[in-house]
Amino acid sequence: MVDAARARKLADRIQQIVAEMLERRIKDPRLGFVTVTDTRITADLREATVFYTVFGSDAERADSAAALESAKGIIRSEVGRQTGVRFTPTLTFKHDPLPDSARQLDDLINVARARDAEVARQAAGASYAGEADPYKKPDEDDEQAGHEAP
Repeated sequence: MVDAARARKLADRIQQIVAEMLERRIKDPRLGFVTVTDTRITADLREATVFYTVFGSDAERADSAAALESAKGIIRSEVGRQTGVRFTPTLTFKHDPLPDSARQLDDLINVARARDAEVARQAAGASYAGEADPYKKPDEDDEQAGHEAP
């Protein structure tokens, strides 16, 4: 088989080629604002998965997926030409949900911070329901009586 370093290098090179092709050569009007986020390749270097994100709505995401699918052959031939490998890997494009998940987590964290701030604001003017120190302590009179009595 192939060592992992060579596979990683080829995956990085494929990512660069695909990103460059999408930016400069693919003129499909359906193609939205696409960012190639990662590329993974199988150990036998036969199949490459290109992960991408699309800035925009679900309709723009679907249009971009269709544009990528139709441009797959052109992109693959360019990958083969620029990499010079014996067998050009087949390309599969997959939408990368990671940025969407990160955005949702950021939103949840912001909601939690707002709630914490509200609780802190409410607690700022609050006072204890009873005494500030709820623990019972022996009276000073009892302590003195205990020391004096033999």
